[in-house]
Amino acid sequence: MSLLRFADWTDPVPPAEREVVSRLPEEDTGQPPLLFVPGRGHTAAVFAEHWLGHAAGRGFPAYAVTPRPGGDLRALVHDAVQVAASMPRQTVLIGHGLGALTVARALGRYPARAAVLAAPRLFPRLPRPRGPELPDPVGAPPILVAGSPDDHVVKRPALDRAAARYGGAPLLFPGMGHDLMAGEGWAEPIDAILDWLEKSLPVPGH
Repeated sequence: MSLLRFADWTDPVPPAEREVVSRLPEEDTGQPPLLFVPGRGHTAAVFAEHWLGHAAGRGFPAYAVTPRPGGDLRALVHDAVQVAASMPRQTVLIGHGLGALTVARALGRYPARAAVLAAPRLFPRLPRPRGPELPDPVGAPPILVAGSPDDHVVKRPALDRAAARYGGAPLLFPGMGHDLMAGEGWAEPIDAILDWLEKSLPVPGH
């Protein structure tokens, strides 16, 4: 399996500096790294405020990458794949909003340990011809779709459709808005995501 496609040779994604923010556990627990990918209008800081430190406190090395300014979807996918491939262990990809679309596309190129699509905008209405279908994930990793039935950006039918695409049902957080990682209730979604990861990806010897 190659992380570089033919199109990347003939029409390479322009190089760009990548802002990657991290919070690491005090000791190595054997847990896989988490790479958080924000959507439009957000940077890595939106995860650094609460979720990165919380994940690190539970033993997960946590990273977030800021989308390159002006980058199209192909460039954003490229950046996510390259950052994930640089990690010391097979990485869990976690995307929010349009960042979940980036993750869904990256799953066709990078063999993620698992993936979480939070409030995923996988089927956005774009003012251009419809793009290619979502790729089948490499290596068939476990995939969780999470969101709120009260989200006014990604509504319940879209959550159901996204979860059905990966053979499951969405994990729901009633009463929350689109930005699950912000606001007073930020801890409930990340704790549920980490609980799911611990159940789905048991660490040998633990």
